[in-house]
Amino acid sequence: MSTICTSVDFHTAGEPFRIVAEPPVEIPGSSVAERRELAGPGSAADDLRRLLCFEPRGHSDMYGGFITEPDDDGADFGVLFWHKDGFSTACGHGTMALGAWAVSSGIVAVDPSGTTEVTIDVPSGRVRAQVHTDAGWRAASVDFVNVPSRLVSSGITVDTSRGPVSVDLAWGGAIYALVNVAHLGAAGSSQDAEVGHLGEVSCEVAPENLTALIALGREIKAGLADHPGTVHPEDDRLSGVYGTIFVDRFGTLPSGELHQRNVTVFADGQVDRSPCGSGTAARVAALHASGELRLGQTLVHESIVGTRFRARVLEETADGVIPVVTGSAHRVASLTFEVDELDDLVPGFVLR
Repeated sequence: MSTICTSVDFHTAGEPFRIVAEPPVEIPGSSVAERRELAGPGSAADDLRRLLCFEPRGHSDMYGGFITEPDDDGADFGVLFWHKDGFSTACGHGTMALGAWAVSSGIVAVDPSGTTEVTIDVPSGRVRAQVHTDAGWRAASVDFVNVPSRLVSSGITVDTSRGPVSVDLAWGGAIYALVNVAHLGAAGSSQDAEVGHLGEVSCEVAPENLTALIALGREIKAGLADHPGTVHPEDDRLSGVYGTIFVDRFGTLPSGELHQRNVTVFADGQVDRSPCGSGTAARVAALHASGELRLGQTLVHESIVGTRFRARVLEETADGVIPVVTGSAHRVASLTFEVDELDDLVPGFVLR
């Protein structure tokens, strides 16, 4: 029996995040973006990802990150985000978890003011986690200040098994396809969700529709593969649709806040239990571009399991916004991972 590594596991609004502070393998590269590029199939980093993400040590919807050196002295550390299908460009819920972890573990000293800023280099750029601590110096909430985000394209028609679906593309550290589920009821089959179809009377973001939403999310992502809007204008390593966000619009609360529910189907059919941090940032950019979310107004973004982020425009840029997304992250476990030399199931398996 050999010990491979340890982790500290968090959840952010229900979505897991497994932090490996000291990866036991070399992760080459001079920047986080380059490390992601080099951490492809066959690399030591990818082998470790599979071991920690696949069953029996993980599961199909697991998420985590390897702590790395920052790109320069302007950040506290870097992170290589991973999921069951590889390494991602951005992860807002992970950034919140990393902020809470950095403060609670002493990686970054707590600011007596009650707000401690943690600066993190990720593949899509430099982000900040502003950790708000309570009287016991515990992380009560975290503001995720993202990279500049923008609406890329709107009103794109994607042909699916349900018929044509209207999609907007937005950037929030990754490219997301945004779909209003209210528009899905006018087309497609009324067969049961068990066989992968959304009926006309059941087009809402709800757990009972998840199988169908996963299938449709995969179709939409595949249908956008060659769309020019999915090409990042400055760095091709950031190109491609990362996920499809299905949105239920609930209107405006008495407080003046917008209220929406979403589910993000990302990578190859993985489901975000949280409202999706970088996806919420993309949503903020799209809503601001359409005039639906004003400067100073808040979006209450609810997940498929009922957890919430609050998001707003921190500042406007020439072609978009700097979004800030607020949530909370909680430590759930400290783990030691071992491999038995007689175990022929290493690195593991996934069922979806």
